Amino acid sequence: MPKTETETPKMKPRPIVRLGIFLISHSLLVSVVCCTAGVLALLLLPLLAKNTYISENALMPGSASSMISNRDISEANRLASDLNGLNFKPQDSAAVESRRILTKYMSDLGAEVSYHKFHYKPNQFHPLHFFSSPDSTSSVKNLSCSAHGVNTVGIIRAPSGDGKEAIVLVTPYKFGKSGAAETLSLSIAYTVFSLLSRVTWLAKDIIWFVADSQYGEYAPVEAWLRDYHTPVFTGLGTLNADRCVKIDDPYVFEQKSIAQRKISDGFRRAGTMAAALILKVADRNAMLEDTLNIYAEASNGQMPNLDLINIVNYLAVHRQGLRVKVEKVLTLLDSRWLEILGQIFELLGKVARSLNPGWKFGISAADYIEGSATLASSLYYQALGIPTGPHGAFRDFQVDAITLEISPKVSPHNKARHNEFLLRGGRLVEGVIRSINNLLEKFHQSFFLYMLTSPSKFVSVGVYMIAFALLVAPLPLVAASLYADANQLDLGVKNTKSTPTTTASDELDITFRSWKWLYAAKEVFLIHVWGAAVSLLPYFICQIPNCSPTSSSVIWVFLSMLSLLILYLIVGSPSTHVYISQSEEKGEWAILKSATISAVFIGLLVMSVVNFAAAEIGALLLVPMCLMAQPLKLDMKAGKLRSFLRIICNVVLGFIAFPPAAFFVVKTIFEGFDSINMGDFWNWMESLWAWNSATYIYIGLVTAGNVQFRSSPWTLPWHSAPCP
Repeated sequence: MPKTETETPKMKPRPIVRLGIFLISHSLLVSVVCCTAGVLALLLLPLLAKNTYISENALMPGSASSMISNRDISEANRLASDLNGLNFKPQDSAAVESRRILTKYMSDLGAEVSYHKFHYKPNQFHPLHFFSSPDSTSSVKNLSCSAHGVNTVGIIRAPSGDGKEAIVLVTPYKFGKSGAAETLSLSIAYTVFSLLSRVTWLAKDIIWFVADSQYGEYAPVEAWLRDYHTPVFTGLGTLNADRCVKIDDPYVFEQKSIAQRKISDGFRRAGTMAAALILKVADRNAMLEDTLNIYAEASNGQMPNLDLINIVNYLAVHRQGLRVKVEKVLTLLDSRWLEILGQIFELLGKVARSLNPGWKFGISAADYIEGSATLASSLYYQALGIPTGPHGAFRDFQVDAITLEISPKVSPHNKARHNEFLLRGGRLVEGVIRSINNLLEKFHQSFFLYMLTSPSKFVSVGVYMIAFALLVAPLPLVAASLYADANQLDLGVKNTKSTPTTTASDELDITFRSWKWLYAAKEVFLIHVWGAAVSLLPYFICQIPNCSPTSSSVIWVFLSMLSLLILYLIVGSPSTHVYISQSEEKGEWAILKSATISAVFIGLLVMSVVNFAAAEIGALLLVPMCLMAQPLKLDMKAGKLRSFLRIICNVVLGFIAFPPAAFFVVKTIFEGFDSINMGDFWNWMESLWAWNSATYIYIGLVTAGNVQFRSSPWTLPWHSAPCP
């Protein structure tokens, strides 16, 4: 028939719209492909790691010869001898006298020396202060000698600089009760400090910060940095070293010297911090050669600029002959399945090179295992959000910092290699400081988002985000598909019940049906409110006196289940609901699942901005559970093998993704069944909230909330109220 004038040609949707419709209609296939590709991308990360390189040409590591002389070594030995001579004195007297000896040596070099007093306050969980640092005035409250530590700070002003920038060298030291390793680290730092006090090429001020580590290594650094960046004008920031010493101690007053009078009474500052190095000597001995361990992870997955690690690794390996190491998950080194996977990738690499010698795909099985163990450690510590050393305090103030822990292959008491060890350690620190001194601006050329697979290989954010993108890509597609299916089910039910006289009511039904997602969103919101309440329970549990970690864990679980039951009775009581058909039941569940998946997707995206590693692990656990979740009632009614397998998968995934269960499963795999203790989970969570880790909020609101949402009976469709 010829077209009439009133007919208009039907416009085709745009290609992007057609692609979206195609992906939504085939969401099951897309989900399987994307999840498989995401897991495979994670396993391929050690193969895709690149060699590290110096991005900032101005650093020029190793371009100048070391200037440390035997004079610096002998002075450092004399300092160590003077400090070791105090080991037989009373602890209080030895602590004050060791400070005096240290400040005398600093003053003799022409440095500006000052004391810094800080008030130690243990980290405690407080919901109102979770995302904020402690009040800067807390360091001057409740003054008492027993509750305070005293740091010693020496500053060398740069002869070629303008005083606007500084480099910080930190050495933790327990005044009055130090060991041989701590004294050795102090000797290395003094060797470098002695050299830098004489050179003319120094363009940045040098701050040598000797942290009083009697309350730990992190607390004194954090307190000093807080006072450095937020000045206290109350006059309480000064300290007389004799204040906490008994007046009737004749030894103390007999040793007063002129150098003591040179100590500043105020808080001394230098310029803006360009970088910081925390130097430690380990008590344990290396097996074959002197070893350098690098710790870089800071709070909430923050990492220093990769160039800082690169120059340390280059100077340690190519200039001082040290073996550089980063943390590994040691249990993975003996993993049989990882070895098989490494052999497969090694074989594929050989096949690829035989086809084309230019293809550089594949590494040896041993390198793959070691890279995977290192990558797993880097991923875990970044996701945990807890600093691995005092350098984390610097990252909170946007200062690039790392901790260098040197392990000598022989005991520090061995005099034959003592000078050699001092020389190698001093030259390493000197080379790093010299490279940083060459910079005209802060570190910015290299990467800030990366994961290490070895000291000389890394995976950048542009590579490891592919795995995350593939894992979360199915979530919006499945949510849209479920919502469309729910609308089709409702339309089918309404069509079977419709009559020619119900046209007006049909229009009203369409209006209510378009707002049906609000009911599902309300249930998702309520369960997340419950997750927030559960996250706040430890604050009240901590108020219980003499409560052990095991008892705290049991109380936490009991109160969580009780609050969930109360929420179920208030909101989801079956008596308030009416019978609905199976088709309507499926439609209700589809919309509920769509809303839940949308909430998980948003939570993962938000967490990827705060802590990408935590979001990566969360996606690996939550996405399969979200995609496979199905009402148990419907699967049990089906009575098919496929439904039975899906029930098993849902139960297993829900159990593994539940935070306490996941913690104990991982602990059992890595440490054995004998290591399980109910209090361990409380201690682990306590460390998260004490360090203000965003992972704690993420576990409480996103992970725990969604796992409980799927396991709670009131969220199942036979308890859901039908929409009008």
